Amino acid sequence: MAEEAKEEQPEKKENLRKDADSVILTSEEAGPSTKYQRNQHQQAEEGYVRVKLPNKKKGEIFAIADQLLGGSRIKCVCADGKGRLARIPGKLRRRMWIREGDLLIISPWEFQDEKADIKWRYTKTQAVSLSKKGLIPKEIDIY
Repeated sequence: MAEEAKEEQPEKKENLRKDADSVILTSEEAGPSTKYQRNQHQQAEEGYVRVKLPNKKKGEIFAIADQLLGGSRIKCVCADGKGRLARIPGKLRRRMWIREGDLLIISPWEFQDEKADIKWRYTKTQAVSLSKKGLIPKEIDIY
């Protein structure tokens, strides 16, 4: 009798599926922020949304925006413990705004380690869900 009850209950799907450089979150965890993300949010199949992760092969790491300096420059605290001056490229500058305390993916420069380029900004809900799943390093996990 107990075996029949176990067979009737479907197995829960794993909320975390990893690819090479992304993770899939449930749509409730990933809340939309921009017009593009709202459209993607509506089109998400089965309630899952793909979220970008840092590509270690390209040297990308997590960082927290610490201070806005103006002129598309931000002082960041990185996952490796260093403070870096990050530059917002024009592609991101026009599309999304970055505020203090935002979780970012940055790519340190090869020839000047104290400088970096910003590659991605997470929304607050995306950052909180990544923190709950343990994907953000402890050094910068403020969520």
